[in-house]
Amino acid sequence: MSKTTNTGNAVRHAIQSRRTVKKFKKEAVPTEQIIDLLDTAVWAPNHKLREPWRFVLFSGKGRKKLAEAIEAEMGEDNKFSANVLQVPSIMLVVMEEDPRQAIWDEDFAAASALVQNFMLAAWSEEIGTFWVTKPFLYAPKFRKELGIKAGEKIIGMLYIGYPDVIPSSKERTPAKDKLTLFE
Repeated sequence: MSKTTNTGNAVRHAIQSRRTVKKFKKEAVPTEQIIDLLDTAVWAPNHKLREPWRFVLFSGKGRKKLAEAIEAEMGEDNKFSANVLQVPSIMLVVMEEDPRQAIWDEDFAAASALVQNFMLAAWSEEIGTFWVTKPFLYAPKFRKELGIKAGEKIIGMLYIGYPDVIPSSKERTPAKDKLTLFE
């Protein structure tokens, strides 16, 4: 396979140009478009096609439910519940937890790949994302409020919207500087 195919260049461009967006325009991405992006994201590699994920999407007035769940855990005086009301859409990515460590590791890797797929697909459609992990995602009150069951792990919250500000890129360490090679 040629390294210079248009598809390859587009994929490389999406990977290298994608940015974490923290400031969004008020206009929400249509739910149908988010679902379409998820239909692309689910093509993540996952062992034996276990598809160990599900999604909880908050947009419009539904964001208040997420803010209330955060407040149930952290109290009303916290910056996170106010912040989620400013983001056009927020999605929780939830993984089924298998008690077998090897399966758990494979499923976590697959769910993480799904998140990256989603973020890249969104970026290719000029939609910004921010993968958020906070301690309250583990909190019993927060989880109960949103129907997160025992045996499920929230991989993270994804903020989703049209970018108002796109941050500049930051330098990465060249892979060769972290490579151990046996020839």
